[in-house]
Amino acid sequence: MKKIALLGALALSALSAFATAEDAKPLRIGIEAAYPPFASKAPDGSIVGFDYDIGNALCEEMKVKCVWIEQEFDGLIPALKVRKFDAILSSMSITEERKRSVDFTGKYYATPAKLAMKAGSVMNAPEDLKGKKVGVQRSSVYDRYATDVFAPAGAEIVRYTSQNEVFLDLAAGRLDATLADSVNIEDGFLKTDAGKGFAFVGPDFTDKKYFGEGQGIAVRKGDTELRDKISAAILAIRASGKYKEIQDKYFSFDVYGE
Repeated sequence: MKKIALLGALALSALSAFATAEDAKPLRIGIEAAYPPFASKAPDGSIVGFDYDIGNALCEEMKVKCVWIEQEFDGLIPALKVRKFDAILSSMSITEERKRSVDFTGKYYATPAKLAMKAGSVMNAPEDLKGKKVGVQRSSVYDRYATDVFAPAGAEIVRYTSQNEVFLDLAAGRLDATLADSVNIEDGFLKTDAGKGFAFVGPDFTDKKYFGEGQGIAVRKGDTELRDKISAAILAIRASGKYKEIQDKYFSFDVYGE
């Protein structure tokens, strides 16, 4: 009888744990699905990419259901503040300016910014962009840097809703350059037919004042419980090898950085 009672108690405990996991509040995540290879749309309309896979791995680690909500990048923080979703996982750089509006987890990757221009172009200093049209994604760290550094040197900054729109105008000759994440430029443009004849020009841009401490996951100000839970999950998937498994699907280098 004792054995049966013990088995019954264990079964109830397992059912209770299962119910807790099943009843856990879903994690609603905001994402811009127009930023390959981090997030984009497959032909069937589903979201694919590094950010998406990392988010799903984090939800699995935290034993919650991921609910993905698409949002244009410049509307992500406002939508988070009005509780349209609980977190932003969309290659958002951790900067001091943004920290005034949201709280961030630890980084989940870090890559430098680069300029792309016609192959053979020269850019050793901002003044080399005088009279050039530089396309950036509106409200991004690249927008802020170009506005503060390139515009005073004589460049014309042209802002777009998505980076994909920038690439279209660059290929069409309506822009002279774009400043964006190096991996996004390479995978989303240089490796495509539209990017033939273009190349990276100039140095890496890594000024922490503008580009921050890597890319993190944003939560509402004061939501320390969720922030810490996600930060712990990032460390856990790195320790388990799940992070590397996802990374190797998209990159041939350590995207996490130093």
